[in-house]
Amino acid sequence: MKNLLTTLLVGATATASASAAEIFVTANISTSTTWTADNVYNLQQQIYVLPGATLTIEPGTRIASTAGLGGSLAVARGAQIFALGENGAPIVFTSTADNGTWREAANEWGNLTIMGSGYVSENAIPTNSAVPSASNFANMEGLQPPAGSTIGQYGGGNDNDDSGTIRYTSFRFGGRVIGLGNELNGLSLGGIGRGTDIHHIEIMNNVDDGIEIWGGTVNLKYFSIWNIGDDSLDVDQGWRGKAQFGLIVQGYSLDASQGSGVGDNAIEMDGAEDSNWQPVTTASIRNMTVIGQPLDGDGLTAWRDGARVQFHNSIFMDGGEQVVRPDGDDGDGASGYGFGGTLTFAQVWNTPYTSLSTVNAPANQAAFYQSQVSGNLAEIKSSVFYRNLASNAYTEANARGVFAAANNNIQTTSFPIASITRLAPVVKGGKQMLQVVGLDPTPINAALTAGTNAPNDGFFSPATYRGAFSPATQNNWLAGWSASAEFGFITGDDIGTSYCQANANSTGVAAEIRAAGSTSVAANNVTLEASGIRPLSFGFFVTSLGQGFVANPAGSAGNLCLSGAIGRYVGGGQIQQADLNGVFSLGINLASIPQPLGAVSATAGQVWNFQAWFRDSVGGQAVSNFTNGVSIEFN
Repeated sequence: MKNLLTTLLVGATATASASAAEIFVTANISTSTTWTADNVYNLQQQIYVLPGATLTIEPGTRIASTAGLGGSLAVARGAQIFALGENGAPIVFTSTADNGTWREAANEWGNLTIMGSGYVSENAIPTNSAVPSASNFANMEGLQPPAGSTIGQYGGGNDNDDSGTIRYTSFRFGGRVIGLGNELNGLSLGGIGRGTDIHHIEIMNNVDDGIEIWGGTVNLKYFSIWNIGDDSLDVDQGWRGKAQFGLIVQGYSLDASQGSGVGDNAIEMDGAEDSNWQPVTTASIRNMTVIGQPLDGDGLTAWRDGARVQFHNSIFMDGGEQVVRPDGDDGDGASGYGFGGTLTFAQVWNTPYTSLSTVNAPANQAAFYQSQVSGNLAEIKSSVFYRNLASNAYTEANARGVFAAANNNIQTTSFPIASITRLAPVVKGGKQMLQVVGLDPTPINAALTAGTNAPNDGFFSPATYRGAFSPATQNNWLAGWSASAEFGFITGDDIGTSYCQANANSTGVAAEIRAAGSTSVAANNVTLEASGIRPLSFGFFVTSLGQGFVANPAGSAGNLCLSGAIGRYVGGGQIQQADLNGVFSLGINLASIPQPLGAVSATAGQVWNFQAWFRDSVGGQAVSNFTNGVSIEFN
């Protein structure tokens, strides 16, 4: 269910891509370059944007690399990328095998890697120091720079680094590396600073991690990570950023082992390498919707090597293991919590965010740790936990006081989101998977209110609900640009165009009509919903082929937005009564649209207009009122 304008724009983009010229990219980008939407760009090898150069990618541009060849894109330190997608005209990184439908596939091309000059904690470089230094750096995994070159390195002393902008960009079916046995993440961010702008991004089907962040202070907003072959979100080496409005749906991309095709942890957090180095991962994450694999999945949050992270206003559901899992160390020789005088895992949950470690500390610690502004170094607050059925699901969470009353967390037996549809169990990589193929992530029940709000800091947005999506279904931020919408996984988006202003009713707000479903006549699955109505009031939907405006007809408190022949949905039980939330809805039959002279069928190319009438009260007297109108062009 997509906004009509968005649907038309996506269709136009797909048509343009089908006829676009294919440009084979075979050389590094050394001068500032623009990729345009009238071409499709095919990465033939590991391509670098070199220091001093800027790559700009226009809205609607498709980067489709030859499947199996291993083309990828890496932005070096000192270079920038501006991937300027728009809702309805996204930028898509994918392979030539992408046919616009979901497939059990990954490893078909490489990824996008961005390297910046923020502080990092990496002890694998002999010249690096445990105390933060602008000379510390790390080598990006999965890259093959020329011998003696530094274009595969990230890190430095600039936490305000600006590596560009990534917005409305979808990464699909990736993870391949040229000539190496290891895999790439969907999006790799090394030493990226807070000056970089990343929002409305999506990773769909990747062989390794979805998004991995090493060090730096980059912030993320509106991001979706779906069907990932390893960890969905993985942070390491002293990331000190913020994130808000993130969706994680665990699953599989390939029938391969866990970590190379079947999902591992939903969120994996490593502090520093080694764990007594600074900076250490210290982050604030809000409004996550985290959906695990209930039969055979791993942890929803895994904690390693001193990581200190706050989660607020989130939904954690369907985990197959512990919702809070202390791993101690990351398995690569680091020393875990409590090493060398650092805080133990238990201590980070009880230590105020203002208590900064003196172990290998920089001179100006406060400048390094800016993401947390209240609470304890590690905490989960104002969140909902649902259907986490493992016998030890809450063992560690209880030990860490997650469900203490002051934290406002809820274990619920009622759905926290509108709907989820899974296929029957299948065995992939030796694990039983329940693939998610339908999701309306709109918060309901306990997720509707959270009791806390984000700080007004210029990054976080006000949101007193729990999870990544607003209760207003028309605000599904995945609609119109993402693979999850294109593949039909996301429901709960609106169709049609709102027109004609409604008046405020006795509740103090203007009632609203929305339409959901498909604009296809053949699909015939449109549902109308009226909300913001006086609770328990009676009403019905009306429709016509004409739009109009009549203020307060027959003494009504509202405005009639239809003209010409107007039909009423009143027969056969179609008269509605609003529920206690002021909502009523009706699934309509496009083959039988009511009209004064008898029902008619909708045909492709027609534009039908809909509105809701309902009984209201003004000064204790019963009156009529109306919603706005919604116009739908059918095809």
